[in-house]
Amino acid sequence: MAFQNRVRPDGVLVAHGARGTMMGNRGGQLHDPATKTLTKRRWASKAWIACETAFRGRWRAVMGRGYTELFFLDEVTALSAGHRPCFECRRADARAFAESWARAAGLGRSPKAGEMDRVLHGERLAGREKRLHEVCIDGLPDGAMVVFEGVPHAVSGDRLLPWRFEGYGLAVERPVGITVSVLTPPAILAVLAAGYRPRWHESADR
Repeated sequence: MAFQNRVRPDGVLVAHGARGTMMGNRGGQLHDPATKTLTKRRWASKAWIACETAFRGRWRAVMGRGYTELFFLDEVTALSAGHRPCFECRRADARAFAESWARAAGLGRSPKAGEMDRVLHGERLAGREKRLHEVCIDGLPDGAMVVFEGVPHAVSGDRLLPWRFEGYGLAVERPVGITVSVLTPPAILAVLAAGYRPRWHESADR
């Protein structure tokens, strides 16, 4: 049975049998443990994080009690959905993310998790019109997720990689000079542009 806990690049949770390479959560329980199905809520707090699938031998029953386990194809997908690195199981990545955030925002120090979460939550709730911001493709950094020909694609150098639950499809040449709809929230897009390097699924062949 596939649970409704796979995350698409637009942040929507769906049921799918393919396995992801990263786990995460949205601050608490979004499901009914008795039926193992989602309730109407789609977040429990502003802290949306992307985690390791294994950490210090801990084990959890998926869709049990506590927080709802969510799964992503990779970190590029998680960032597109508005999740940031976890400061517990991915401390080095979380620090690098915060340092890139500081560079992008011109801050004198790295922001705390809660500071970033407030910004990201505002962008996630801004509505489809603002979340799908229009940007010229030429200046987009690696790891940005765009909608190209109606399908999510990840930017990777001079290529665009079509996103699928099982992995990325065959790359297409990155076009020049066109405006595209970007799924990755503006603040995370700036973090990528400032040098943060996300983890990619092996199918990206990087």
